[in-house]
Amino acid sequence: MAQLPFWRRKTLAQMSESEWEALCDGCGRCCLHSLEDEETGELYNTNVACRLLDTDSCRCSQYSRRKELVPGCVQLRVEDIDQYTWLPSTCAYRRLAEGHPLPEWHPLVSGDSQSVHKAGMSVRGSVISEELVHPDDMEEHIVTWVEAG
Repeated sequence: MAQLPFWRRKTLAQMSESEWEALCDGCGRCCLHSLEDEETGELYNTNVACRLLDTDSCRCSQYSRRKELVPGCVQLRVEDIDQYTWLPSTCAYRRLAEGHPLPEWHPLVSGDSQSVHKAGMSVRGSVISEELVHPDDMEEHIVTWVEAG
């Protein structure tokens, strides 16, 4: 009998750094800006991406330096699992934290690094860099296709 893949036999806390990093499907949804209604606390998703997001590959162009270059960049850590509710329900980290399997289009399941794009689950072709949007115009970029947590 073949051994189960690491994401099915280990908890998030048991994963090595390389296994943890491999969970990212490359959708880019966590790199989009959100707006918060100050009165209600409700979050609104936008199609405005962090300036470091390569909007074609949906990967960070400066991954190893992202926290230095974008101080507000959120680094997913196992210690913060209970706070992953802001991530899309499709996110592997959130899915595994909630006890759900990875979807069929996830590159670890499909064996195809492009399956996230082929399935239409990435932000490829649907976003604009923050460098092209004035901060006062962010409300004009609110979208509903990015599923809120």
